[in-house]
Formats: sequence, structure tokens, C-alpha cells
Amino acid sequence: MYNSIDYHFGGRNSMKTILAIHTGGTISMSQNEKGEVVPNDENPIAEEQVILNGQINLITDELFNLPSPHVTPEVMLQIKQRIIKAINDGVDGVVITHGTDTLEETAYFLDLTLPNTIPVVVTGAMRSSNEIGSDGLYNFQNAILVAATDESYGKGVLVVMNDEIHTARFVTKTHTTNVATFRTPTFGPIGIVTQNKAKYFQELIQTEVSDIDHVSAGVYLIKAYAGMNGDLFEAINRSTTNGLVIEGLGAGNLPPQTLPAIKRLIDNNIPIVLVSRCYNGVAQDIYDYEGGGIQLRKMGLILCQGLNGQKARIKLLVGLSAHKSGDDLRAFVSNAIS
Repeated sequence: MYNSIDYHFGGRNSMKTILAIHTGGTISMSQNEKGEVVPNDENPIAEEQVILNGQINLITDELFNLPSPHVTPEVMLQIKQRIIKAINDGVDGVVITHGTDTLEETAYFLDLTLPNTIPVVVTGAMRSSNEIGSDGLYNFQNAILVAATDESYGKGVLVVMNDEIHTARFVTKTHTTNVATFRTPTFGPIGIVTQNKAKYFQELIQTEVSDIDHVSAGVYLIKAYAGMNGDLFEAINRSTTNGLVIEGLGAGNLPPQTLPAIKRLIDNNIPIVLVSRCYNGVAQDIYDYEGGGIQLRKMGLILCQGLNGQKARIKLLVGLSAHKSGDDLRAFVSNAIS
């Protein structure tokens, strides 16, 4: 289905063709008479015609209709494969509408697995389509604008919400209901959408792309807490476990009671990645005490700087799916800038 939107762009093409892939989420839902937000049989955003009357050809593909907690790495891989087909078909950019709960994980998965050739923009909504102050159509319109802007080329996968442009690599959901929920701790957004224009203020450091055709299973995420022991680590020490990410304390430390169980995981050649559970900052091997980052690094844990737990899990999963191991896997996961 082809429609058009009333923005005008020069540069690479005077007329841009943008593929909109709809996957579900709050942006496609409505409130019922009880005030409960529920999925629709048809996506109201996909059928919206108000903004489509100008210079951008819009192709619509309702690929999924899933609440974002239902999205799996296998679903992410199907979205990636659909985008590869679109690239081969010659589209100029892609917009993906997605539920916000796991939006950052899908966006980062795509950032790690797609060639950095055309703009790919992920967006969503915090309010359903028939709520007062619904933000879905506005975010969708801005995402189309960003995907059709020449300056968006070469910036990796982007997340556009609430007039801000973020990298998929570092953006995260920070509030359960606020429309300004998506933030980039430490680094901030790389641009904004203002006066029907995408304006950039930062450049993305180059991404290492892994063109995977499957996703590995058995990659887990555990968050550390005061008084933690080894029980959770013992529970996942089995033959089907392929990797583990730990959100450590502070700069990257763990309670000493966890160490024997963690050592047994390492002895079974299960790669373990350590990030910080803190909202800002990076994991570092600073402290030299039992359970401190220096000891954990010497034990064989991979310190990943700059990613949160869910992003580090996606990166470890992609690395394993690309058949990386040993030093190659360590270098891939530890370097948050790629």
C-alpha cells in the first residue's frame, strides 16, 4: 500500500520510499469501556491517513500484532530479515512501531545485526490510540521524518520518541508511564525533532555488524543484590546454558557468597558478562577485595562498559549466534562502542 507524507527533502532522492513495519504494542492498542488497554484486531496507526498527503511514499507492513513482552529474539530476527528484504528492494528508510517494554532490546538487536546503510528508526507510544494525549501518531510521524532525512544515514538504528532522537545502543525506558520515558543515561540524545526537521548534535561511533541467521538460546540475566548467595547461579548451571549477564553492584562488584557458584559456571566454559546495575556510569575493575571487579576480571568475567543488563544480554546473544567464542567474544562484548 502506497501513501505519501507532506515533507520535502533534497539530497539523495527528491522522493523517499519508507517502509513502515508494525509489530504491535501500545501504539496499536486502545482503551476499552473499563479503561483497560487492549490490542486491536487492526492497527489504527497503520490505517491513519491524516499525515499522508505529500512527498514520501509509505509502504505499510503489519508484520506482527504483539504486546512487547511477547517479543522474542526469534521475532527480532524476523524483523531483521524483513528489513534486509526492504534494503534489497531499494527502500530509502524503515520505521518500526513497537511496544515500549522491550523496544530498546529489539532496536539494539537490529543495530547489531543490520548493515548501516539506510536509516532504521524504531518508535512506539506510552498512551494508546484513543487515550487523551495519545502520542502514537505524533511519534510515528516524527519517525517517518527522521527516516526520510539525509542526515540520518550512517547513524545506526535510531529510537525516536517525544521529539528526541536516541541511538539504539544506549537508550533505555526509564519510567513506567511517562511519555518522556526514553532516555540515554550518561550520553544523552544525539538529536532532536523540531519544526519538521531532524537536527543532530552528536555522531555515532561505528558499529560492528554480525549478520546472524539464527539466535542462540539459554542466555540469561541476573541482578545482584545485598546478601546474594550462589543459589541462582547454581540453578542455571546446566548443559543448556550458553551465557550469562550479571548486573553487578556499583562499578561492577558482587557479594563474596556468589563466587564459588560463579567459578563453577566459568569452569563449565559458560561466558559471563558483568555490567553495573547503576543507571549511569560504566562497569570497571576498580576494587581489589573479595568479590571486587579486579578479582572478577581475573576469574574470567567479561566487563562490558556502557550497556545496561538487557542490552548486554542482547549483545552476548548476538555474539554467540555469530559463533564468536574465546577472545573474539570477549572483545565483541566488552567494547560497548561497537
